[in-house]
Amino acid sequence: MEQNLIQEAPSKATRRDWIGLAVIAIPCLIYSMDLTVLHLAVPQISAEFKPSAAQLLWIVDIYGFMVAGALVTMGTLGDRIGRRKVLLYGAAAFGAASALAAAAPSAEMLILARALQGLAAASLAPSTLSLIRNMFLDDRERTFAIGVWVASFSAGAVIGPLFGGVLLTHFNWHSVFLINVPIMALLLIIGPTLLPEFRDPNAGRMDVASAAQSLVAVLSIVYGMKRIAADGVDVLAAGAILVGLCIGWMFFRRQRRLADPLIDVRLFAVPAFSAALIMNILGLFMIMGMFLFIAQYLQLVVGMSPLTAGLFTAPAGVVFACGSMMAPVLLRYFAPRSVVACVLLISAIGFALLTQISAASNPQSLLFIGMLVFCTGMAPVGAITTDLVMAAAPPERAGAASAISETSFEFGGALGIAVLGSILTVVYRTSMEAALLPGVPTAMHEAASETIGGAIAAAQSLSAPAGRELLVVAHAAYTYAFEVTAAVSTACALLAAIVAGLMLPHFRLEHMAK
Repeated sequence: MEQNLIQEAPSKATRRDWIGLAVIAIPCLIYSMDLTVLHLAVPQISAEFKPSAAQLLWIVDIYGFMVAGALVTMGTLGDRIGRRKVLLYGAAAFGAASALAAAAPSAEMLILARALQGLAAASLAPSTLSLIRNMFLDDRERTFAIGVWVASFSAGAVIGPLFGGVLLTHFNWHSVFLINVPIMALLLIIGPTLLPEFRDPNAGRMDVASAAQSLVAVLSIVYGMKRIAADGVDVLAAGAILVGLCIGWMFFRRQRRLADPLIDVRLFAVPAFSAALIMNILGLFMIMGMFLFIAQYLQLVVGMSPLTAGLFTAPAGVVFACGSMMAPVLLRYFAPRSVVACVLLISAIGFALLTQISAASNPQSLLFIGMLVFCTGMAPVGAITTDLVMAAAPPERAGAASAISETSFEFGGALGIAVLGSILTVVYRTSMEAALLPGVPTAMHEAASETIGGAIAAAQSLSAPAGRELLVVAHAAYTYAFEVTAAVSTACALLAAIVAGLMLPHFRLEHMAK
């Protein structure tokens, strides 16, 4: 039965609410699994489709950018028509888009399918988080529930590489998308029974113009950045970014005028709210880019199988899950400012270790240690910042607030893959173009300079001595590019620690004004 938000709700969650929390974890697991599984599948996709560097980046991050562009619309839609309804419709669409991705015959079709997946996935995260905001009204219970919510994403990161590694060992990359279909079907079966429905009974009509502005603004900026990464600065790229910024400015001006805006811009005046969003962007900027590069390094440089690479990175997901669950405990004794600033300094140490891979006597051990250290530092951040965002928003605006929070997460993650991926590509290409490879034809040298996957394919068609020399140079170039991106992540972690120390609340979360 639908619960009216204006009625007085019990201060403590019911048994049904706790069971519903377990159901909510299902789409969160899939949401995360889909990202991590794709990282392992990138080498096989590259071998089959031979995408350009720009196409490869689009395959990986178009999903995140489409999610970021549609999150606000989906979150606000849930406030208006019902959060459970939007969640279930989105689950059905996500399953269908996953089947389309599994059947994609080309890189272009895979990019399209991933874009549709992103649009569907935009309904999952804000719906689940906004349901938590209304199901758990007690501060400590809400903080714990959000910790579980964040931990479920981390659990998906653990399960994804393991399950994906098994699939990629016995089947091809198409199978990694098919795992979404039966799980989404399960959610459609049990969701209507176990999840309550919430909506704002006083919500106005959806402003279609605002929804279109938010999507166009994000995608225009992204297109310009992608074009610069692939071809350098030109009129079209600069124009796309300028158009995106102008439309974004128009979007925020429109929200101030509307009686029932898509985003309540007054929330951005709350320092804790704005600081939490900055933390989300910087945190995911570092994490998503580095995990993509670690997966490729393990398979394309070290030579691990997808399953072995999945096992190698699986402990990172365990660390994230445990760290997310520790966040509520830390907040009982320390202020958010102290906790987040300290753990970000720990993550900076982990990223700094990754800048020394080429100089290490045992690169794999150093990579493993550095990965666990930066994960230990980043793990509690997401749960803390999410709780800050949700605590600042009124219950009737939970969908919009969760959408803003998730938009910052997705935009940060996709931006990290795009920007760090572009840096890695440029550094790798520059190193390869400067290398002297007399036994390699010019055309193959150019192909090898595009991606390390292209270098491996070129090496296989050359004679043994020339192929080995090409691989040695390509591996060294990729390792150096990986270290450069780790150095950028180190600087971002230090910057985020400074922002946290200056802007996050200096009092414990339970004392935060409502």
